[in-house]
Amino acid sequence: MQILRSDLCKAWLLSVSIFILFGALLCLAVAASIEVIDAEGKNVAITSSERIVSLNGSTTEILFALGVGDNVVGCDASSTYPKGVKEKLPSVGYQYGLNAEGILSLNPTLVIGRDDVRPPQVVPQLRMAGVTVLLLKEPRSFETAKQRLLTIGKAVGREKKAQELTKSLEADIKALETKLASQKEQPKQKALFLYLRGTQTTLVLGTDTAPGAMFDIVGAENAAGNIKGNKPMTAEAVIAAQPDVYVLFTTGLKSIGGVDGLLKLPGLAHTPAGQNRRVVTLDGQYLSGFGPRCGRAALDLFRGIYETEGYFAATDE
Repeated sequence: MQILRSDLCKAWLLSVSIFILFGALLCLAVAASIEVIDAEGKNVAITSSERIVSLNGSTTEILFALGVGDNVVGCDASSTYPKGVKEKLPSVGYQYGLNAEGILSLNPTLVIGRDDVRPPQVVPQLRMAGVTVLLLKEPRSFETAKQRLLTIGKAVGREKKAQELTKSLEADIKALETKLASQKEQPKQKALFLYLRGTQTTLVLGTDTAPGAMFDIVGAENAAGNIKGNKPMTAEAVIAAQPDVYVLFTTGLKSIGGVDGLLKLPGLAHTPAGQNRRVVTLDGQYLSGFGPRCGRAALDLFRGIYETEGYFAATDE
């Protein structure tokens, strides 16, 4: 009987010890987690950022700028910065054509992307598999760009670096504000953004796009008028808009054969922009990403629209 009691006591003590140890480990895990707020205003608890999959180009750029590029184990096809990153990392496809299996095959502990990733069912599939997913809104202003930068910085344990990047962005913003103040009494230039992929895809981008937001930031009038999103480009509409300058992604101008090829498109030569060969090009990620370089991109866009004659190509690296 005494031996039985002793064995029961040992078993009880072992059970209590295991329970206490489990509770302590659970407390440590909770204490080690980082909480950030996602696009829906919900708290997301992040316990590990050791293996990150990035679902869009601006997120990839931010992660490398924060110094956690070595933790990124996969990215989507829109990740073009830093140079060569898309070639070095496994691809999970395009941000609007994802599949959960491809992402899960990389064994991520954290997936970060924008809140309009598609197809939408990919996100719950990842979460059901136990992967933490952080979705954030794509910025359309400097303020929201800074907020996203700080949120991702906190999520990956690099708050200090995120604050440094934010201060650098704020310096660019102040430089732009000085330029805008000097331009205040001058008439606004009418800028038209053309999205081109050869002659097969010719679109005009409107007010609720990233280039449209950049036009507002640099004090340019959007010649697209009330167009929202994108619409097919027509010669009649371009001539009626009478833009002073055309703005394109660098790859778009290249796909059409440069400035000479651009002005061969119907209607484009019959505007002030066409007659003066006023064309500004910037890298797509640089202009539209609203990442750490968005202040510099805005400065370059301002230079191209207001301080340059003829053709201007931004070459930020």
